[in-house]
Amino acid sequence: MNPGPASHAAAPDDGDARRLGGNRAKWWFMFDVIVAGCGPTGAMLAAELRLHDVRVLVVEKEPEPTSSFVRVVSLHIRSIELMAMRGLLDRLLERGRQRPVGGIFAAIPKPAPQGLDSAYDYLLGIPQPVIDQVLGAHAVDLGAQVRRGSAVVGFEQDDEGVTVELADGDQVRARYLVGCDGARSTVRKLLGVGFPGEPSRNDTLMGEMAAGAPPEEIAAKVAEIQQSARSFSFGPFGEGIYRVVVPAAGVSEDRAEPPTLEDFAQGLRAIAGTDFGVHSPRWLSRFGDATRLVERYRVGRVLLAGDAAHIHPPAGGQGLNLGVQDAVNLGWKLAGQVRGWAPEALLDSYHDERHPVAADVLDNTRAQVALSSAEPGARAVRGLLSELMDIDAVNRHLIEKITALGVRYDLGAGPDLLGRRLRDIDLGRGTLYDRLRRGRGLVLDRTGELAVGGWSDRVDLIADPAAALDAPAILLRPDGYVAWVGEHQRDLDEQLTRWFGEPATPSPGSPSH
Repeated sequence: MNPGPASHAAAPDDGDARRLGGNRAKWWFMFDVIVAGCGPTGAMLAAELRLHDVRVLVVEKEPEPTSSFVRVVSLHIRSIELMAMRGLLDRLLERGRQRPVGGIFAAIPKPAPQGLDSAYDYLLGIPQPVIDQVLGAHAVDLGAQVRRGSAVVGFEQDDEGVTVELADGDQVRARYLVGCDGARSTVRKLLGVGFPGEPSRNDTLMGEMAAGAPPEEIAAKVAEIQQSARSFSFGPFGEGIYRVVVPAAGVSEDRAEPPTLEDFAQGLRAIAGTDFGVHSPRWLSRFGDATRLVERYRVGRVLLAGDAAHIHPPAGGQGLNLGVQDAVNLGWKLAGQVRGWAPEALLDSYHDERHPVAADVLDNTRAQVALSSAEPGARAVRGLLSELMDIDAVNRHLIEKITALGVRYDLGAGPDLLGRRLRDIDLGRGTLYDRLRRGRGLVLDRTGELAVGGWSDRVDLIADPAAALDAPAILLRPDGYVAWVGEHQRDLDEQLTRWFGEPATPSPGSPSH
C-alpha cells in the first residue's frame, strides 16, 4: 500500500497531529515518521529520512544524552564506509582509535588478511556517547526534531497512519512509526510480533574501574586465567583504569537492574581468587547471551530496526553495526514510500534483505559463544578452527562475515557484483562515496552512453570512462549496494523503475513508461 506523497500544506505547526472534518474525520500530519529511540540506529534512520525531506520526530525516553563514561565500541568496516558515504567519518576519526581487524572472530588471535576489499580496512574503537552525539547532531542538523524524556507507551495504526501515545499523555500522529528503542523495545512488545530464540542462560559483567593490586601481579594472573577462561578479561584502559569482563554468579531476573561493584568483586574472587582491589567504578553493566530475532520487521505502518528487531551476545562487537546498517537500508525505502515514488514492494524488501543478515549474525555469535567455552570439546574445536584460519580464504571469510563486507542481497541472478556493496573508488573529482552524501541513487557509467532521464530527481549520473570498475556501468542504491550491472539503456530503465519507481518523464531514447 502506497499512501502517496505527504501533504505539507496547512499542517499545524505545534508538532501535534490534528483530527479535522467532523463525521468524515481526516488526519493532518505534522510528521511523516516517528522514530522511537535516539540511539545510533534511531539517529541514523532520522538523518537518512531527512536527506529526502521526510518530516521526522524522534522520541527518546532518556531525558539527557548518555554519560561520557560508557563502553568503547568498535565500528566495523561496513559501518565506517557508511559514515564516509554520509560525510561523517572525519568527525569520528578525530575521537576514535584505529586498530587492525584481526582477532575479532571468537577472539582467536589471527592477523587480518591482506587486501581486504575496502579503502577503510580497520576497526574504529570509539566511546558510544561519541557515536550518539555525532549521529544525533547529524540528524538535528538535517532538520529532525528530537523530543527527550518522552517514552512511547502505546499506539494504534490504521490505513492512513499511526497514533502514538507518550508517557506524558500527549498523542502524536504520523504516517509511520519505527521502533529503534532497544532490546526491551516497547514498540515491539505492543506490536505483538513474534520474537523467537533462546533466553539468556549466562550473564557477563562488564565495566571500567580502578584496581589496587600492582599491575605486574594483575597481568600475570590474568594471563594464567585466560589460558582456559575465554570469557574473562582484565585489561588496562589508561590512567589506572581497567576494563573488566567477568562471568556473573547467575542470570539477572531484572535485565534493567545494573550490577554493583560487589558483584564484580565476587565474580573476580570466584574466577581469579582475588578481586584485585577494584574500586572507583566509572561504569558497570551486564549482558546476557539471549539470542532472538523478530519474525517480521514490518507490520503495516510500524517497523522495527536495531536491537528492537534482534538481540544476541556481543561476540565480535556486531550489535551497534547491525543496527546502523538496518537504518541505512530502511531510510531511503521508507522515504520513497512517504514521498510517493516507491514501487509497491520496495518497503517490504527491508525485511527481505535485513532479516537474513541478522539471522546470520545470530548464528555466528552462537558459534563464537560456543567456542569460548572451557569445556574440552569446545577447546578442541577452537584449536582446529585456529589452524584452519591460517588458510587465508578461511580467515578472510570470517572477517568479512563479522565486518559485513561479505553481505550480498539476493537481487536475482547476475554478475558477482550484483547485490554487493561497492568499495570507495577515486573519480575525476573526489571519490565515489563523496557522491553518495545526499542519499540518492547513482549510475556510474564508463560507456558515456547512458542517461537517468526522468529519474534525475532521485538518481545521479556520473560518466567516467576511467573509473576503476569491472563493469561497463552500474546502478548503486542509496545504501551503496549494486542494483544493476550492464551497458544497455533499456535494461537500466527497467532497474531504475524497479528500485526508484516510475520516471517523472520518459527517459530519452527509451520506450514510454
